[in-house]
Amino acid sequence: MNTYTIDLSLRPTTFDLWHVCLAGTAALLALILIVVLVSVLLGMRRCKSAAPAVVAPSPAPQPEVKIVEKIVEVEKIVQAPAPEPVVLKEATPDAALQLLSLLQKEARFIDFIKEDVSAFSDAEIGAAARVVHQGCSKAVSEHFTLAPVSKDPEGNRVTLNKGFDAASFRLTGNIVGEAPFTGTLVHKGWQVTDLRLPKLTEGHNAKIVAPAEVEL
Repeated sequence: MNTYTIDLSLRPTTFDLWHVCLAGTAALLALILIVVLVSVLLGMRRCKSAAPAVVAPSPAPQPEVKIVEKIVEVEKIVQAPAPEPVVLKEATPDAALQLLSLLQKEARFIDFIKEDVSAFSDAEIGAAARVVHQGCSKAVSEHFTLAPVSKDPEGNRVTLNKGFDAASFRLTGNIVGEAPFTGTLVHKGWQVTDLRLPKLTEGHNAKIVAPAEVEL
């Protein structure tokens, strides 16, 4: 029986057709693999060079908001209170008739003013006026207490402040602007501080200021 010994260190010295085909296929596959790898590497480089640099968008500037505070002054319209109606007091004629009667009684006042003095001389009129003056002074002094409105002497410079009593002071001359007013006291004025008219009896006719006189 023959014994065969295989020496693995031996190299083949001859190549048959099968080995040639196998070697060619391996070489072809290696070439294809190299070509594919080179194509992939070139494509990646082209993509990197062609791709634009991506710049992160800067945040859009926010519009500046200006807060304008408008202070609106609301005019509060307050209706002024309606002025109180002016109450006109009807003057009773009795007091005026009494005074006229007293002036006639003491000074013959009505007779004097009703007389036509054109026919008399100035001296005669002056003498009659003295009698009338004395009688009027007596009648007024007995039934009225009078006092000057202004305590300043006439001719002095006086100042009327704002809110002065227009019934007590009457302005004359060039009136411009508002108080205070400064001017010359032309007349001190008069006011009644006390009144003492006689009382009338019931049924007395005050319209008869001077009864007609009949001498028997």
